[in-house]
This record gives sequence, C-alpha cells and structure tokens, in this order.
Amino acid sequence: MNDTVSLYLNDVLSTQAGSFESRAAIALFIILSSIVIATIIDFFFKRVLLYYTSKTRLEFDGLIVGILRKPLYLTVLISGIFFSLHYTDFINNYEFIIGGIGLTLLFIIWIIALIRINIIIFDKVLPHLTRKTETQIYDELLPLLKGIANIAIVFLGFLAILNVIWGINVTPLFASAGIAGIAVAFAAQESIAQLFGGISIYFDQPFKKGDRIELESGEIGIVHEVGIRSTRIMNLYNNMIIIPNSIIANSKIINYTSPESSMLVKTNISVAYGSDVEKVKSALYKTIYSIDLVLKEPAPAVRFNEYGDSSLDFGLYMWIKDPSDKIKLIDLVNSRIAEEFKKEGIEIPFPTRTLYIKKENISN
Repeated sequence: MNDTVSLYLNDVLSTQAGSFESRAAIALFIILSSIVIATIIDFFFKRVLLYYTSKTRLEFDGLIVGILRKPLYLTVLISGIFFSLHYTDFINNYEFIIGGIGLTLLFIIWIIALIRINIIIFDKVLPHLTRKTETQIYDELLPLLKGIANIAIVFLGFLAILNVIWGINVTPLFASAGIAGIAVAFAAQESIAQLFGGISIYFDQPFKKGDRIELESGEIGIVHEVGIRSTRIMNLYNNMIIIPNSIIANSKIINYTSPESSMLVKTNISVAYGSDVEKVKSALYKTIYSIDLVLKEPAPAVRFNEYGDSSLDFGLYMWIKDPSDKIKLIDLVNSRIAEEFKKEGIEIPFPTRTLYIKKENISN
C-alpha cells in the first residue's frame, strides 16, 4: 500500500514538473517573440519610415511617425508579457487585476500619443493650411480648439478605461457632464455667442484685415483685426472701434474693398437758373478728367439730375481705385470746379426765397 502511494505521488510530481517546465518554456517563447516583433517594428519605424518622411517637405509627418513608434513598441511588448502570464500559475488568481492594469497602461500610453498627435495637428498642420488667410481668428481659435480636443481625448479615454476595462457604469458621469455643460452654457451664453460669431466670420469671411467697411450703424472704417470674440475697426478719425462678433455676425455690412477695391463716388453740384447746360457739363467733365485719382475705366459721368428750388442740379459719378481716397477726391473736385466755374463765368447760386405779402385794406 505504501509502495503504491509512493509510486503515485512520484508520478504526479513528475507530471506536474514536466507540465510546469513546458508552460514556462511557452511563456518564455512568447516574451522573446514579443521582444523580437517589437524590435522589428521599432527598426522599421526608425530606419524606414523616419528616413522616408525626412525626405518630404513636410515637418509634421516625421513627428507623427516618431510619436507612433514607442506606443506600438510598448503595445507589442506589454501584450506579449500579459499573454505569457497565462501559462503560469501566478495569473490564475490575479488575472482580472493584472489584465486590467496592463490594458490601463496601454490605454494611457495611447492617450498620451493621441494628445501629442493632436498638438502637432493644431501647431503644425492647421497653421500650414491656414497661413494664407488674412484674419487673426485662427491665431486665437486653434489654441482654443486644441485645448478642447485634448480635454475630450483625456475624458473619453478615462471613460473607456472605467467602462471597457474595469466594467464601471459611466452613465452617471455622462449625465453629470451634461448638466454641467448646460449650466456653463447658460452662464457664458454671451461669450459663446461671440465665439460662434467669430467662427462664422472666419469661415464666411465677409471681410478681412485691411478692408474698408461700413457697419449697419453707419460707422465706416478699416478692419484692423478680426479676433475670436471681437472685431477691431479703425474709423476715419483714427479711433479704434471694438465690436462684439455676435453683433457683426447678425448685421448688414457694406464692404467697399471686396470683391473689388474700386469704388464709385457721387457728388452733387448746383448752378444758377439761366446757365448753359452743355457749357456746365463741359466744365464739369474737364474738371473730372484733370484729376489723377479718377479712373478712366469705368468712365466718369455727369448727369443733369433735376430742377431744384433755386438751381439746376447736376450729379458727378467717378470711380476711384482706393476707397480711402474718397474724401481727398471730393475736396479736389469741389476746389477745381470752383476755379473752372469762375473762369467760365458759371454762377453758383445762393439759396433764394420769394415772399409774397398780401395787402389787406383795413377800414375803420
């Protein structure tokens, strides 16, 4: 009996030892294989992809490849170590904890990688694509969007770790985030309106820096800067007007610069009754064509508009290349018309009024 038990125990122990040795060999093989595969991937990224990206004109493609290199290397390595533990007795009691820690570590590695890629996109790629724009909005908008994107990556990654890996219900977190978002939106609705107004101006581009515009309120000026919250306009008196983008986005705006910078200038001139109309027109045309600011194409025009209360009223229509020359042009036109009319003997009338007084006989 004792011999039988002794033989049985020896047989079991030898079987267990052989089983342990074979499982340890498999685990070691998996670890070594993962190291080899990870090394090959690292070599491919380092020697092949980085070499070819260094030959391109773009800077950010090499940066992105460099960022992906280590996460892929660590993913293969950690995965190999985790799978090798399945062939040991150690993981049987701690499989959930060890697996959760391993996957959590991988998620964190990739969250960091995505944040770094996001930073490259907003710092390198998008500025490269928008460098031809003449507004300053993207200088303020891109950092804001970059921060929002980074927060979203961290938040969604954190929820994925809790829900996918550890099995924690994240619905209450979503509900809390929604309530917090509504509260923030109500508290900052004016700022949000200005933000979306700035985004609307950026994509619609009704004007750009340097354009001469007229606001719905009648203010005229040069666009000095288009920001994410407000637009700055330098008016004709060299004063800075700061207008919230939410107002501009919902206002009617006249752009004197786009799509063409040339501008039609109209001014009126009156002469006395009895003046020779053709002589007046000839004098006005002569004056207009003597001014260099007036474009020859489209051709200027003089029109006899109406009979005024005490004058014959003419309209002068002239095109100029730069809208900022409007005031200067009107000054030149009026000054030279006065000289030309004086030479030609054309009278500029004074306003006159004729009074009729009715006489009444008063009898005693």
